[in-house]
Amino acid sequence: MSKELIALQQIAENKIRQAQREGELDNLPGEGQRLELDDDSHIPSELRMAYRILKNADYVSPEVQQRKEIADIKEMLQDCQDERTLYQKVQKLNLFITKLNEQRRTPIHLQEEQVYYQKVLERIRVAQKDSSDKEEK
Repeated sequence: MSKELIALQQIAENKIRQAQREGELDNLPGEGQRLELDDDSHIPSELRMAYRILKNADYVSPEVQQRKEIADIKEMLQDCQDERTLYQKVQKLNLFITKLNEQRRTPIHLQEEQVYYQKVLERIRVAQKDSSDKEEK
């Protein structure tokens, strides 16, 4: 551990001991209850504090945000019936996927696959056929 982190840890420990002596930590909400701790063992020890600060500030990395937008668009595609709107959403989805792949600079075989218009149209036609078959029964 670096000297800076050790010094910061010692300052924090001293503040905690002082607060305990002065009774500032008595009768806190949740006292005596089990703590639900996040498993951050996969994060290198020197980065854990920074990750915790970002998480507590509700920071989301651009890649995670883009993946969420991609998932949202894919979900909207499943309910879309209008071909024009579908085509626009597929184009938007492919743009987000292209941006994500460019930012990650990963090998081609690890890249997110784009959605192609014909594949989406085929799925809608099958879904429409299935729903019309159910209505006839």
